[in-house]
Amino acid sequence: KNAGLPREEIQERVEHALRAVGIDYETFKDRSPFELSGGQMRRVAIAGVLAMQPEVLILDEPTAGLDPQSRNDLLAHLRRIQQERGITLIIVSHSMDEVAAMVSRIIVMDKGRIYAQGRPGEIFRHGQELRQIGLDVPPLTQLMLALRARGQDLPTDILNLEEARAAISKWRKGGQANV
Repeated sequence: KNAGLPREEIQERVEHALRAVGIDYETFKDRSPFELSGGQMRRVAIAGVLAMQPEVLILDEPTAGLDPQSRNDLLAHLRRIQQERGITLIIVSHSMDEVAAMVSRIIVMDKGRIYAQGRPGEIFRHGQELRQIGLDVPPLTQLMLALRARGQDLPTDILNLEEARAAISKWRKGGQANV
């Protein structure tokens, strides 16, 4: 309403935004916000912003406090929205596992200053340095760093299970896995 849009366009935007985050308008339109789960509340809040059709969406700890299923659902919806709408997502998070799955670029802040920036694989290669400032690297990256520390010639910029499986398989067959 504040944007001066016709009622029909507002309705269309609201329904479309709710669908984008996995909420069925007809099922939820008459529910009180107090009847929604934490994950549903978060998705409705994100839908409210999406209805404004932003070019950039800034999310601060978007999955904090959610159960694993709600967390995975929300991240899947955000990935799809990012791909379909071409929205730039800026995510503030302490969950490096979450960040690795969502972003193409990371800026690590420490005490209000930029500590490091680059692609996730480049950043997470420096696990020990990140731990010194209170951040952890994703579990798969931790595994690859540990194997590398034991002398295995494996890449340390692994971010997902498929990459890890392929690198370890290649290494076990005697090929150089460090790509």
